[in-house]
Amino acid sequence: MLGVLAGFFVVWSIVLVGMVVGRRGILGENARSVLSALTFFVASPALLFETLGKARLNEVFAAPLLVTAVGAVATAALYFALVRFVLKRPLPEALVSSMSASLANSANLGIPIAVFVLGNAGYVAPLLIFQLAFFTPLFLILLDATTSGHRTTPLSFLLMILRNPMIVGSALGLVVAGTGVQIPELVLQPIHLIGGAAIPAMLLAFGMSLNGSRPLHAAAGRRVDTVLASCFKLVVHPAMAFLFARFALGLDGQALFAVVVTSALPTAQNVFVVATRYRTGLTVAKDTVLITTVVAVPAMIGVALLLA
Repeated sequence: MLGVLAGFFVVWSIVLVGMVVGRRGILGENARSVLSALTFFVASPALLFETLGKARLNEVFAAPLLVTAVGAVATAALYFALVRFVLKRPLPEALVSSMSASLANSANLGIPIAVFVLGNAGYVAPLLIFQLAFFTPLFLILLDATTSGHRTTPLSFLLMILRNPMIVGSALGLVVAGTGVQIPELVLQPIHLIGGAAIPAMLLAFGMSLNGSRPLHAAAGRRVDTVLASCFKLVVHPAMAFLFARFALGLDGQALFAVVVTSALPTAQNVFVVATRYRTGLTVAKDTVLITTVVAVPAMIGVALLLA
């Protein structure tokens, strides 16, 4: 337990440093964008390639992937039913809000949590693969079908997935793991060094993003939606994962802890990007990202205490 708490302390300490750096403008106005771009396009793909290249495929494409899929889909479906049929929200808005309640920040916080708390970045791989290759495209297909402003073909979706550098890095790592190819140390060393920049850069950028936002404005008229989405993401989602993993699959120990912690990750920031593109659900997406991001670390500490 002390090791888990120490991992959370390391993560939150770097986030706080990012908040101070951002508030004082030490790195300039575009620092957060630069750090985010560095992690997304360069450092994270290198880290995922190195980590998954050493992974056992029967541990990646196994129970954790199934738990991830069942937990996310069940959470999204239950939340969608509430906002669509009880709160009577328009269909596109209900879809975006359901993303807010079920789509996890698998990269910016998922990778650091997996490294420092779970001890291996590979624990977040099933979540990354499921969300980037299936869950997010599914929501976008549904949004395309329910709005008139955008129409996306299956080919464009495939290209979107293949252009994602974290998918590419993960896929190449899985190829290395599956084929047993030995990468020369001279090639691995720069990949290792570049990948090492991912976690501190992610957490600093994340800390910078926490400055200046005030959620739950009454004028927006979506307080209930936002509170529900936040509760679903931080409580219902990990609870669904726990119930399915423990009682349907019989997982326990570190395997159970890993799938529950990764399910308790905060809402992914790209939900707000989707909301902006489709011009619906903006308030719920923005506020849920902020609230779950701030509360996620204490929530995951609670998970650690309950499963200890």
